[in-house]
Amino acid sequence: MNEISLTDKNIMTAYRRYLRLQRNVSANTLDAYLLDASKLITFLEGSGKAANKQEQSDGSISSAEREQARTKSKVLTEVTLDDLQLFLHYLHDIGIGPRSTCRIISGVKSLFRFMLLDGYVESDPSELLENPVVGEHLPEFLTPAEVDLLEDSIDLSKPEGHRNRAIIEVLFSCGLRVSELVSLKFSDIYAEERYVRIMGKGAKERLVPISERALHEIGNYMPWRKTLKIKKGEEDYVFLNRRGAHLTRVMILIMLKRQAEEAGLQKTISPHTLRHSFATALLEGGADLRVIQALLGHESIGTTEIYTHLSMQTLRQEVLLHHPRNIMK
Repeated sequence: MNEISLTDKNIMTAYRRYLRLQRNVSANTLDAYLLDASKLITFLEGSGKAANKQEQSDGSISSAEREQARTKSKVLTEVTLDDLQLFLHYLHDIGIGPRSTCRIISGVKSLFRFMLLDGYVESDPSELLENPVVGEHLPEFLTPAEVDLLEDSIDLSKPEGHRNRAIIEVLFSCGLRVSELVSLKFSDIYAEERYVRIMGKGAKERLVPISERALHEIGNYMPWRKTLKIKKGEEDYVFLNRRGAHLTRVMILIMLKRQAEEAGLQKTISPHTLRHSFATALLEGGADLRVIQALLGHESIGTTEIYTHLSMQTLRQEVLLHHPRNIMK
């Protein structure tokens, strides 16, 4: 943040403490919420500057600056619903899309709920702030056959071959987030019971079944892992790099994209693709939506319902391809 007011600095310090200690959010969520708040503060600071510029110029300023010029510079405790509406116009003008705007609004609402809770404001100006309309986005997923193709394309003669195969199988078999995979520890795996203990978003713990095949792939990876010089404090992490440290999310993403190219898959592949594939396979196999919600660690059933749309899209495609009334002559 640039030079912000003492009031805003105090609020942001307290907000950071609240997110870490009371909400117990992950490091990534903490950074995202603070970044959302900084965007709003930057807008509020710039509003007065834009107004001064408008007075001194011939009026040839951008639409974003025009929106900002309608208000004077404000601190967070002075913000109104109108200011927040102007902030949304500003986000649109600088090219922020509806989906990203919705995420920013969520962060802004979190900030003002905290301010209300801690007595910085008497009412929440974001309470009636509405999200922009977002078109339905169906996530990419792989069929079980495509997952097999992805795994079979791995060169097992390479040092990391069995590790990469185990990573793909665990992601697909357990539906983990990539952050959950890179932090997976041996002490979280209950092989006899075939469960893994996962610490998800908001430090919420859940137990997820792990398949015999996933355990088998982890076992195949162990001989190479034992040859590594493991760094102190990293001994319990399951998936390590050549230097004996646990993998990062970026490493997993790069590996999957390269492997998708090797397999000849035309789809855009990421760790989340395998999580979507896990959920879609369960739904198409007849699993209850509430069960899928629990396995994925979704707080809201609404988040899980996207997979009903995915499944219906798949069913429709099958009808178009195979029903005699739909087959093109």
